[in-house]
Amino acid sequence: MAQVQIDKLLHTVIQMKASDLFITVGSPPALKKSGRVRLLETKLLDNDDCTALMKSITPDRCQQELQEKGGCDFAIEFVDGYRFRTAVFKQRGNIGIVMRRIPSQFMTFEELGMPEAIKRLITRPRGLLLVTGPTGSGKTTSLASMIDFLNDNYDKHIITLEDPIEYYHRHKKSLINQREIGVDVGEFKEGIRRALRMAPDIILVGEMRDLDTIHAAIEAAETGHIVFGTLHTGSASATVNRIIDVFPKDQQDQIRTQLSTALIGVLSQTLVPRKPEGIVAAYEMLVITPAISNLIREMTFKREPTQSIRRQARLLGMRTLLEDGVTKALKGITTLDEVLSTCHHEAMIG
Repeated sequence: MAQVQIDKLLHTVIQMKASDLFITVGSPPALKKSGRVRLLETKLLDNDDCTALMKSITPDRCQQELQEKGGCDFAIEFVDGYRFRTAVFKQRGNIGIVMRRIPSQFMTFEELGMPEAIKRLITRPRGLLLVTGPTGSGKTTSLASMIDFLNDNYDKHIITLEDPIEYYHRHKKSLINQREIGVDVGEFKEGIRRALRMAPDIILVGEMRDLDTIHAAIEAAETGHIVFGTLHTGSASATVNRIIDVFPKDQQDQIRTQLSTALIGVLSQTLVPRKPEGIVAAYEMLVITPAISNLIREMTFKREPTQSIRRQARLLGMRTLLEDGVTKALKGITTLDEVLSTCHHEAMIG
């Protein structure tokens, strides 16, 4: 019974071109479309409903993780190549579920509206490239687009570390091995360490969530690999501070020096509702130049480091999230009100 219901709900997500499905006690199922939540006209769900729906889609290992840790994440395959990233969690003692639709096809840089500098950065022989933004800002889609571009055009060995795997890549010009955290390898740090023994050209780290993973990613980039990673920061210029602040005070000078040589760029993004429907990303691209590298290495981080990096980047032509959003509004892709409500806060963070 629950399986039939979840099938109907997921078909509705696809038919309405929604991005997310929400299942929670005391509410009917809800969708998110163009950044806004819409309740479906069905019964209010109780905990038995939510538990039955959860059990119909959640692997046994994830159900155990839910019981032990209060939440779990995984991806499921649906019909016609559609996949959904799924988060199951407990709230007020009840079960809640959020399912995000993963696009069935890769988008090009042009379709996403990415900065031109991205192509130059991802084809560099070594270095750390970070994609940053809040949860749900399209970072995974951007990274998938980068991997697909490389797969189409370059003969590389690419290793991805993901939690969970969302986009499936098939081998084209490149050879791609995708490893899922908790299934194929224990944790991100271990995955990076083992990847270095697999003759990789490119390593994708799905989430740089702790000190050990960040340190391992920086060292992998230093040893002659391209490393892609994600962080939850509000602007490109704030990312350097966020990384350094993760480390103890007595390690920050060393990390600052390592980061100044390893980091090649930061792409920060956020999503804005598109006209008449859908969403579009606003981007802020920080390319690490020798001048910015010197700032990272030499500043004491008591002299407004984020503002210093931002000022230098602006002199070199960097466009902020807010400016990119305004440009898209002037082109009629979105509206100025949507940009100001979405991007103004992001700009103030950094």
